[in-house]
Amino acid sequence: MTPTATQNSTRSYLGPLLIVGMLFFIFGFVTWVNGVLIAFFKQAFQLSTVGSNLVAFAFFISYTVMAIPSSWLLKKTGFKNGMSVGLIVMAIGTVIFVPAANAVSYPLFLVGLFLIGIGLTVLQTASNPYVTILGPRESAAQRISFMGVANKLAGIISQFIFGGLLLTGGNAISGAASLEKVVTPYLILTGVLVVLAMLVRFSTLPEVSEEQEEDQTAAPKTGHTDSIWQHANLVLGVIAIFCYVGVEVISGDTIINYGTALGFSNDEAKYFTAYTLYGMLAGYILGIVLIPRFLSQQKSLLYGTILGLVLTVGSLVTDGFTSVLCIALLGFAIAPIWPAMWPLALNRLGRFTKLGSALLIMGISGGALLPLLHGYLTDMVSPKMAYALILPLLSYILYYAAIGSNKTNW
Repeated sequence: MTPTATQNSTRSYLGPLLIVGMLFFIFGFVTWVNGVLIAFFKQAFQLSTVGSNLVAFAFFISYTVMAIPSSWLLKKTGFKNGMSVGLIVMAIGTVIFVPAANAVSYPLFLVGLFLIGIGLTVLQTASNPYVTILGPRESAAQRISFMGVANKLAGIISQFIFGGLLLTGGNAISGAASLEKVVTPYLILTGVLVVLAMLVRFSTLPEVSEEQEEDQTAAPKTGHTDSIWQHANLVLGVIAIFCYVGVEVISGDTIINYGTALGFSNDEAKYFTAYTLYGMLAGYILGIVLIPRFLSQQKSLLYGTILGLVLTVGSLVTDGFTSVLCIALLGFAIAPIWPAMWPLALNRLGRFTKLGSALLIMGISGGALLPLLHGYLTDMVSPKMAYALILPLLSYILYYAAIGSNKTNW
């Protein structure tokens, strides 16, 4: 390819990637508010740990419900229109927070979170393969890392905004008066989502055809490829995504409650999720620098998982802020996992790329189910020992990094 052709290709990718980067910012802002909401609702409604973790369940279980329908929707509407629909559904979910606050109804808040998750499912199903396809496959993890930077920056901003609004003051906040705090920010968020839906709908974001997907992730010409289930790297990758998102949500969304259980005040603990996000942000930036020039996607997945196991053990054998810091630093350790797993799991899927993406999105349900198990262990065993749940999850990801990702068939 000539230098001019390369420059034109880069420019043609840049515009769409900037738009998708904007969407990843929204993903991060909306998703990472959950850590604050879990602590806020636990205090406002006087919930158990399991009860407050229903915030994560309602949000992430939507990925399982909507992943396959999202793939169908995108085939019917195309990526751009599908993204716009996803943003509108998210806006419906955020505006539900207003009547939920007025009615002092925790179940109605959960309905709103479920709808936000459904909208995000559509966006994620479109945007993750979009980033993988728009450019060389060997540098896909680097591009997803750029998206991760936008995602985590938004998450950090959300912690300061919502943590400051909802968790400032003592630990004994409860009742209808405290719930009024969510009304104004969620009305503003609704307006932002509607405006973004219009911007995406009338943008110049190109469609990605099946032929382009086939070119970038071409299926092998030999072997059995008549069923998506014969792609072992994908099937094992779905399980790995399930484990990873569980670890991510547990390390980020439960750390505020963990801090308060250890005796930290709301004013001290409300930014603990931001520490996890700072770690993830540093990990993504390091990935951008190292991948693929100095480190392969597979090696980054392997090393990050090993570090995560070490930090988890550290959180179990230490006390106080040191234990909290080990959980927060998990953000740095696991940052390479998401960017690396997508290209490894979608490798050689060809015509199954969209369906494969939908199955990977279903794996995000780990963020719904595993925090509930963590909450149960917190209530029944101890807040600290509940984090031992992370050890088998990262151990499986270690297997996928070393062996499972290389299995293109059974």
